[in-house]
Amino acid sequence: MIKTISTREVYRNPWTSVREDVIERANGQRGIYGVIDKDPACIVIPLEVTAEGEFVYLIEQFRYTVGGRHCEFPQGGWEVADVVPEELARGELREETGMTAETMMLLSTLQIAYGVMNQKQYVFLAEGLTMGSADPDLEENDLVVKRVRVEEFEQMILDGVIVDGCSVGAWGLYRLWQGRR
Repeated sequence: MIKTISTREVYRNPWTSVREDVIERANGQRGIYGVIDKDPACIVIPLEVTAEGEFVYLIEQFRYTVGGRHCEFPQGGWEVADVVPEELARGELREETGMTAETMMLLSTLQIAYGVMNQKQYVFLAEGLTMGSADPDLEENDLVVKRVRVEEFEQMILDGVIVDGCSVGAWGLYRLWQGRR
């Protein structure tokens, strides 16, 4: 077990804070642990089942941290600690894709990169989709919504085209959930 001896915030902006904790390990040795704290987020799997097959909707956008455009499920947070998970998921889906969902099923709550970051992410399945107008944030002005067959999406994961760990984790969770229904 690790015990926190002291903690201090070293950086803060509207989206994140970074703290440095002095810790004591079970063997008595002290050290430093850096932690990124972020408010809760969500990820939404927009699933459409038609006579032509099963489709998911992805967002393609530029991700500054890795310097490239990538596809992922709609996801994000509102930079507030207390959120109603379903309202957050519905809001992110509408904001990024313009879609509304007849049903939102909470599949689980995961942690994002918990080796360095304290942020929970609610995983939702959205079905009964209706198209509308997107309302992206300033940082999201380059979003492109893509409708992709499930088989193609899974191949994109296997080919390393989809590299977002949250999207891959959410899809794996969905497939486990689906297999047990």
